[in-house]
Amino acid sequence: MTVRAGRRPRGPLVGLLAVLVLVLAGGCVVGGVDEGAPQQPGPERPRQPSAPGAERTRADGSTSVAEFKEDFAGAVDKAEVYWTAQFQESGRRFEPIRRVVAYQREGELSCGGQALPRNNAVYCSAGDFIAYDVNWSVSAFRQVGDAFLYYLLGHEYAHGVQVRLGIRYDFTIQQELQADCMAGAYLGGSIRAQQLTLEEGDLEEFREGLLAVGDDPDQPWFAEGAHGTAEQRTDSFFRGYESGLSACNLG
Repeated sequence: MTVRAGRRPRGPLVGLLAVLVLVLAGGCVVGGVDEGAPQQPGPERPRQPSAPGAERTRADGSTSVAEFKEDFAGAVDKAEVYWTAQFQESGRRFEPIRRVVAYQREGELSCGGQALPRNNAVYCSAGDFIAYDVNWSVSAFRQVGDAFLYYLLGHEYAHGVQVRLGIRYDFTIQQELQADCMAGAYLGGSIRAQQLTLEEGDLEEFREGLLAVGDDPDQPWFAEGAHGTAEQRTDSFFRGYESGLSACNLG
């Protein structure tokens, strides 16, 4: 996936709520590809997915830390461009997520006073930041490919947008599947607006990454921390990717 200079993605943000919440004071919404967005503050110990190994790489050549940093910075920039345009179309000003920070050790960063675990990427509303385990993320980048990195960032950024819109579901899985859909809308919209270029193999990388982060099929949908099965997550992502935010239950 390649970052391009292009026109801003346009189109209204469907069902934008009247009250724009900048930070959910005192709360900690944490959501990741690997760990749920709990309804109570603070992260839980993550379910271990098929953790990528640094020794395995894809043929797209996504291997170096320099490439990782470049792609990650591009994903952050294009997410800001996309969401700024959506809010502007609805007559509102978008406040980008305050910071995106890497960590390497469990306990190195905290959300609402609780340590963030390894092998994860999360959004924390208490400080309005995205945090990611850099070693795990680089390994995922090397095994799955650069497109997965854009999905990972897009999913976490969607949690920040949910907070700004005051969206709070009763069950974790609802929050997570909507974030998958919103990540798909961001990526599909950015590609159609020529902000990003879809390269050969990128769609398969999205699918492969989503398969890796799906819940166990036997996990109850109402369980705290549930994200959805691989099939559910893939369906939600590609509904957003193909149809935009109108498919993401924002009304």
